[in-house]
Amino acid sequence: MITLYGIPNCSTVKKARQWLSDNGLDYHFHDFKKQGADAASLERWAAAVGLAKLINRQGTTWRALPDEVKAGADQLPAALALMQANPSVIKRPVLDAGGKISVGFFEADWAERLLK
Repeated sequence: MITLYGIPNCSTVKKARQWLSDNGLDYHFHDFKKQGADAASLERWAAAVGLAKLINRQGTTWRALPDEVKAGADQLPAALALMQANPSVIKRPVLDAGGKISVGFFEADWAERLLK
């Protein structure tokens, strides 16, 4: 089972969804804006890829955060609370393909993993 997590209007998420469809792969889309992100999933993703990769420190949501919130984002409890309160700070898309987690859309990597 493939689950793609993201925000529908994100250009990278749009590319990822199109790629999955173009390659005939069935997937479930989980919209962070409407459905949020549960702590258990966030914790699992952080363990798989690390907080540094999971938190989008380039976006406008991150830049608008107070410095004290940003400073705490390196610690798991604070990072989980931050991502749940502000799902836009999660780097997108998050792909869960059979329990293997990746963050971001890299066509060559996805082809190698998903088109075997």
